Amino acid sequence: MRQKAALISPADSACLPNGTCYKQGMTTHNLLPALPDGLIVIVKRACPTCSLIEPVLAQLSDSGIPITVVAQDVADFSAGHARQIDDTDLAWSWSLECEIVPTLIRRDHGAEIERTYGWFREDWERISGCTALGADLPASRPGCGSKTQDPGVSDRLAIRFGAVSFASREVEIGDSEDPIEACFDRGWSDGLPVVPPTPERVYRMLQGTARKPEEVLGLMPPDLVPCTVEKVAINAVMAGCKPEYMPVVLAAVEAALIDEFGMHGLLCTTMFAGPLVLVNGPAATQIGMNSGVNALGQGNRANASIGRALQLVVRNVGGGRPGEIDRATLGTPGKYTFCFAEAEDGEWDSLAVERGFGKDQSVVTLFAAEGVQGILDQKSRTPESLARSFALSLRAVDHYKLAMHGDAMLVVSPEHARVFLDAGWSKARLREELDKLLVMPGKDLVVGADGIAEGMPANFASADIPKFRPGGLLIVRAGGPAGLFSAVIAGWAASGPTGSTPVSKEVTA
Repeated sequence: MRQKAALISPADSACLPNGTCYKQGMTTHNLLPALPDGLIVIVKRACPTCSLIEPVLAQLSDSGIPITVVAQDVADFSAGHARQIDDTDLAWSWSLECEIVPTLIRRDHGAEIERTYGWFREDWERISGCTALGADLPASRPGCGSKTQDPGVSDRLAIRFGAVSFASREVEIGDSEDPIEACFDRGWSDGLPVVPPTPERVYRMLQGTARKPEEVLGLMPPDLVPCTVEKVAINAVMAGCKPEYMPVVLAAVEAALIDEFGMHGLLCTTMFAGPLVLVNGPAATQIGMNSGVNALGQGNRANASIGRALQLVVRNVGGGRPGEIDRATLGTPGKYTFCFAEAEDGEWDSLAVERGFGKDQSVVTLFAAEGVQGILDQKSRTPESLARSFALSLRAVDHYKLAMHGDAMLVVSPEHARVFLDAGWSKARLREELDKLLVMPGKDLVVGADGIAEGMPANFASADIPKFRPGGLLIVRAGGPAGLFSAVIAGWAASGPTGSTPVSKEVTA
């Protein structure tokens, strides 16, 4: 019968009365061997070089130096009077940080003096102090990989021998249970299958950051639960992230915890919105994010899983579940995941640079996004004409007659951007033009105008009203090289103390 599977809870933790956290259902500190002085040779029968140097083991055992032969698979080496250890559990190999077999180590007074890998007669003779070793053997042969380096083995050993200790509660599931279904049953999913967060997977995810698992990033709304690096790693596993995505995921989570972003309000609103994650800088390229063809769509693992990881943290750590605190009337597919990178080629300042960061900094910006509204203009060949098309589309955010109720992100495609670039327009120049075009006469926007009950209060009738508050329009570049299509992404409730303001956070290791 196979061993029961273990999953780590994405939100819970279990701690002893003295505050020391432990992992339930799994031994994390098996006793490691007391390492002796003298010579230690680590071998495995499956390695041809280990079998080749078998006569040398007997020679060393006759030298009078204490020798221990550690066998990773079968302890059947002809090693004379040497002490032979069955290390099929790899406890010795783990303690000795073995990466290659055979490995020869000399220890004295409880400390390692020297080691060598493979078979190199001169090195073995120097370390052992013996001469004429393996006279009939070739002078040298490379070794093989230690069993500790087999796929997944080092992770299991790290957990078993206490290199990592999890605070989150471990859930044991039975032999007949499907781990994916177990995650569904426990309410950890966003409705799609998640990757079961086994201890080994979480350990690997934590290797993607230098930050300590127990570090608290802040209190995750709505339940205001302490959100640790470990809990983020668990949810990143479930979202399908790679370990190298962790710094970006952590920056996104930290951005969501900034008060100005209003994560609690974003969850509670009956409107459509959820957090959009935009990534700028070298990190986006390093982890293979998509800023090109289908940038706002499916198909890129980094885009999809980073945005999903943030959503799962909000759900599983903060308690932001639909039908409970999440009261969206309709919602949006972006609440599964909404994440992409900005296309950066130096021709226009990136959003991060506009927000005060350097070009060499990696930055995550969170935006309370609703849906994507396409802009189709295949005939404008001047920046003035195209800017007017953009402005007309932007007026529809929230409602044509509502002003300063929401922010917006304008996503400019490469072909549309080329119209502005060829005319020498910077991104700042485009924004300046849009700001002018988006000022509307109040008489056209007030309640009752054009026979529409919705609108601005009547006292705005004599004013000229800008569509967006200062700084409320973000402009980014993304998309494939073909197609004269751009997009407007509406932003939720910018006005008032309960709204959301876009926030940015630098990505750190």
